[in-house]
Amino acid sequence: MQPNLTRAIHLEPSICLRCLLRLSKGTRLPRRRILNQASTRSSATAAGALFTRDYFSANRSNVSPPHTGSALLPTKDRAQHEVSAGAAIRDLAKAPSTQHNVPKTATSNNTLNGFTPSELPHRRRKRLKDDQQASVASIDVIPPDASSRLSTISTTLPPSSLRRLFSLYLSLSKPRLSFLIVLTTAAAYSLYPVPAVLLPQATASPSLSTLTLVFLTSGTALCSASANALNMIMEPEHDAKMSRTRNRPLVRGYIGRRGALVFATVAGIVGVGSLYYGVNPTVSFLGGLNIFLYAGVYTPMKRISVLNTWVGAVVGGIPPLMGWAAAAGQTATGSGGWQELLLSEHSIGGWLLATFLYAWQFPHFNALSWTIRDEYKFAGYRMLAWVNPRMNGRVAFRYALLSFPICGALWWFGITDQGFLLTSSVVNAWIVREAWKFWRKDGYKGSARGLFWAGVWHLPVVMVLAMAHKKGLWEGVWQRLNGETQEDMWTDEDEADALQEAPQGALRPVASVIT
Repeated sequence: MQPNLTRAIHLEPSICLRCLLRLSKGTRLPRRRILNQASTRSSATAAGALFTRDYFSANRSNVSPPHTGSALLPTKDRAQHEVSAGAAIRDLAKAPSTQHNVPKTATSNNTLNGFTPSELPHRRRKRLKDDQQASVASIDVIPPDASSRLSTISTTLPPSSLRRLFSLYLSLSKPRLSFLIVLTTAAAYSLYPVPAVLLPQATASPSLSTLTLVFLTSGTALCSASANALNMIMEPEHDAKMSRTRNRPLVRGYIGRRGALVFATVAGIVGVGSLYYGVNPTVSFLGGLNIFLYAGVYTPMKRISVLNTWVGAVVGGIPPLMGWAAAAGQTATGSGGWQELLLSEHSIGGWLLATFLYAWQFPHFNALSWTIRDEYKFAGYRMLAWVNPRMNGRVAFRYALLSFPICGALWWFGITDQGFLLTSSVVNAWIVREAWKFWRKDGYKGSARGLFWAGVWHLPVVMVLAMAHKKGLWEGVWQRLNGETQEDMWTDEDEADALQEAPQGALRPVASVIT
């Protein structure tokens, strides 16, 4: 018999068989840390603070006394320990609730750290991801529109002043949107290629009637103001649910619906009338058609189908067609009807500009609607941003790509010069890049805000570049700088026309003389 075993038997004659077998195997290094009685009691207390009898009974488990190593204790101490353990379990069962025993400070700290004892790990990860996306989306919120800002500014003015009244009614017209519409109309008017009879003495660019341009821009602005005012009249209760539109004058009650309706009616009649008498009936019809499409079709369709975005894009594409038809009416050789102004071979430029405006609105509006998609959903507007977010990004990217072939077609059909291909490609590449990021990142990480501001600058920059690169503009300036007179240019053009119209046999002597 081993010495250790003999010593253990002499020290404790009433040893159990389990302890005898343990001592016979010799001493081994413990694989785990041996807990003493004090640590075991603290662990049991902490476990009791988190788990009650209701918890175990709900899971069909029985409460069992924690293992404290009582089998290794002497008989007298083991009996005393079992009595104390049973008393502790009875006290634990009599506890009313563990949630009341947990200090409030600990619960609040766990809540602040994003942890709750009953929350599963995968649900916690999903919640933290959603919170992170919500915090990023809050950074990308687009500021309120110009109508809301003007309405807020008007509250600082005296109640009965004309400045306050002017600011309120100006806010009904959505001035920023109306300005872009007028800009596209004037750009199309100036890009129309007028015959050489109307060329000025300084450059070879077309010179159209300034008075017609005044009627065109003012009439277009009034038609846009009428359509926007009617849009606000139909949606005050829904605009109140959105952060960008909740400060509009009709929502805040600064203007009544009757006053807004009078403003919209007067603006529409004066706008359409000025286009009819100052420009031509075709442009007047297009202006009235735009009011009907925007207020009568697009506005109610926003609550019915996502196709409202495509209808709104048609509304945005009509103003450049109005400008082109206004210029074509001054050089019409026939009756000047809508077939000649809109369907002739010289009307291709107007349709290209209208297509450019139609395509531009998708990346711009899709990025805008994504930032407030939850508000659109709460207000009841069916937008791709929340109905189908992935399609929202794809549509924005696809229509952004169309800016390249449209600008190339403007050069191909002789509306602009070759320099427009280079300068417009730089701006088009910018918006395509932002649209790509918006699609691949699903609008997060600032991609929606980047595409929105790219669209804001893309439209006016391309329009200004097209006017700066109009076909024949810089050729006339360069010829005038070289000292050539208008008569010399006309003589050169007449000689070129004579060479083209001469018979085949007559071209050789002329060519030999020239060489």
